[in-house]
Amino acid sequence: MNKTCGRSAVLLFVLAAGVSIPWTGAAADDAATADATPATQAEAARWRTEAADSAIVRDEWGIAHVHGKTDADAVFGMIYAQAEDDFNRVETNYLGAMGRLAEAEGEAAIFQDLRMRLFIRPEALKGLYGSSPAWLRTLMVAWADGLNFFLATHPAVHPRVIAHFEPWMALSFTEGSIGGDVERVPLDALQAFYGAGGEAAPSPARDLSTAASGGSIDVGGAGTREPGGSNGIAIAPANTVAHHALLLINPHTSFFFRSELQMTSDTGLNAYGAATWGQFFIYQGFNSRLGWMHTSSGVDNVDFFLESTTRRSGKLLYRYGRELRPVQADTVEIAYRTPTGALAKRQFTVYRTHHGPVIRQIDGRWVSIALMQRPVAALSQSFLLTKAANYGAFMQAMALQANSSNNTVYADADGNIAYLHPQFVPRRADRFDYTHPVDGADPATDWQGLHALDELPRLLNPATGWIMNTNDWPYAAAGDASPRRADFPRYMDTAGENPRGLHAALLLTGRRDFTADALNAAAYDSYLPAFAELIPTLIAAYDAQSPAGRWRAGLADQVQALREWDYRWSAHSVATTLAALWGDQIWDVAKQDADAENVSVYADIGGRMSADTKLAALAAVSERLQRDFGTWRVPWGEVNRQQRSTGDIVQHFNDAAPSLPVPFTSARWGSLASFGARRYPGTSRYYGTSGNSFVAIVEFGPRIEARAVSIGGESGDPQSRHFRDQAVRYSDGALRKVYFYPDDLAGHVEREYHPH
Repeated sequence: MNKTCGRSAVLLFVLAAGVSIPWTGAAADDAATADATPATQAEAARWRTEAADSAIVRDEWGIAHVHGKTDADAVFGMIYAQAEDDFNRVETNYLGAMGRLAEAEGEAAIFQDLRMRLFIRPEALKGLYGSSPAWLRTLMVAWADGLNFFLATHPAVHPRVIAHFEPWMALSFTEGSIGGDVERVPLDALQAFYGAGGEAAPSPARDLSTAASGGSIDVGGAGTREPGGSNGIAIAPANTVAHHALLLINPHTSFFFRSELQMTSDTGLNAYGAATWGQFFIYQGFNSRLGWMHTSSGVDNVDFFLESTTRRSGKLLYRYGRELRPVQADTVEIAYRTPTGALAKRQFTVYRTHHGPVIRQIDGRWVSIALMQRPVAALSQSFLLTKAANYGAFMQAMALQANSSNNTVYADADGNIAYLHPQFVPRRADRFDYTHPVDGADPATDWQGLHALDELPRLLNPATGWIMNTNDWPYAAAGDASPRRADFPRYMDTAGENPRGLHAALLLTGRRDFTADALNAAAYDSYLPAFAELIPTLIAAYDAQSPAGRWRAGLADQVQALREWDYRWSAHSVATTLAALWGDQIWDVAKQDADAENVSVYADIGGRMSADTKLAALAAVSERLQRDFGTWRVPWGEVNRQQRSTGDIVQHFNDAAPSLPVPFTSARWGSLASFGARRYPGTSRYYGTSGNSFVAIVEFGPRIEARAVSIGGESGDPQSRHFRDQAVRYSDGALRKVYFYPDDLAGHVEREYHPH
């Protein structure tokens, strides 16, 4: 029997009654796939029932509105719908989450997998699954069933590795952020420590006075050009025309990172929004009573500990106070695909102390990492938030304290607005600077339990009538009504303020006439506050030249264009092009100097950078534009483009292929609408890969009124009409109506069906 026939046989057995299903798959016979297992009669019967008890309605944008008799039926249907839209992204997220990416992508992914496997152990997750609450196990079973049923009924879909999903796998990926805490471990340092052979050599214990414990550690690896994170804004009824609370949901992520959908059940579930591919909860969205927007936090709750190690009598030990404790050593085996397609394996001996796994070495001392590892609580909290009917119920879910990386901006139909800090915040001695590795041999540096929720920065209905977070600290979240920085330990937030936050505060302060339209306009307000500060210093540098100055003649017209600019982005603006490319040109240089002097990059560009450096950068930008476009007078929309040609996770860009202009800029310059773009090999234009990915405006009146837009379209299939059907709306900031209620959906249905 060939593979396709095998998958077809699965379908026939699924639809027939009570016989064993011989699980096969496109990769089931492949040496690189270890997950193929036969489906049992019980599984087949369960799949039939779940498929019959869940229904999918696709609206005119291809967005799935999934209904189930139970929450589990809704989970079955929603994950099936995700797999229909882009199974590749679903599987890839779990390959990464379980440390199995190298099985698909080869040897280059080994250390990415090793990093995950320092924290994710299948046997441990299986044990946690077995001890999970019954209601959660039911959802995890439905999740695995939905994916397995999809694979059984779609023989043309070829999994790269995972031909059979098991319920415990859901515990490997429990929090919907882009980039989890584990990514704070730099891969280059991890590889240098564990090496190709996987055997690290401990240095002898050293006196702490000689250790470089005060030096900085690059905990994040290479930085990205575009600031990560998101925008959340909540407006109280007192500040709105209709006296209804409003919420802006505006995550900034890698493009096509989440699916937009609705999931409802006869047992009280009714949530709409963005779900990270492969997860069975709405990560950022709203239900019929309230809404939530998660933004990346500056909280310091991932810590690094310098360990003093030695060998005595053949045993590896580390110092803790007056003790010498044994270092735990384990073996991790990483499978990877070879160029021939076969699997090979590499073993690593990995080490951990009571702080956590050892990830690198600094000046002869090992560095361990401590971070949140609470998968059952995290998955429970993520789902329970979506079912909360009021602020009290929402806070009950938050009391699980399993959110480590996200601030939350909240609004509800009762008129409440709130700011909530990440709930997982370890209590520590504030005299230590946890932004750098601390001395792990000193017991005083250890975590001392978690802060209670009422010890964290929090806002409920501030007097200003608004709350915002743009990945800045909570001490600016509500203007004069914000939490006071002096009331909290330093580690509670280290982000400071950013230009987006300053921009949002300007738009929100003192305003009492908000409508959904007005909040939509604010979300796309074109002002660029960073350039309002920086461009005058560039103009001053030009004006300070002598009449015979080096740059006087060659930059006169460019400076005049910037002199006349109102600091607002526009697709038609030449000044936006000059400013954005100039800013990119000088950023990397400024960042090196700023990091060395511990000042902000903006301060370095605005005040410390030499006039000649600023003007030379503008000249370089002008020359590049002249070379690439035949003139430096290039409108921003000709440079800044949106292009989606394939369903590949890593996009490839081509100036000759169709693309669309995007008027907004990088969030770095204070644009609330974010488009992180750059040039690629062989391109003259900038192409975006991150920033605004899902935008929604929600009004909490007697009925939910919402509008939204996603980057590109819902489907990952280039042949689908929903591959790019939202692309123009995305660039224009023209949000479409959300069909939240059945009567909203009436007349806008593309198709209705059960999973099949």
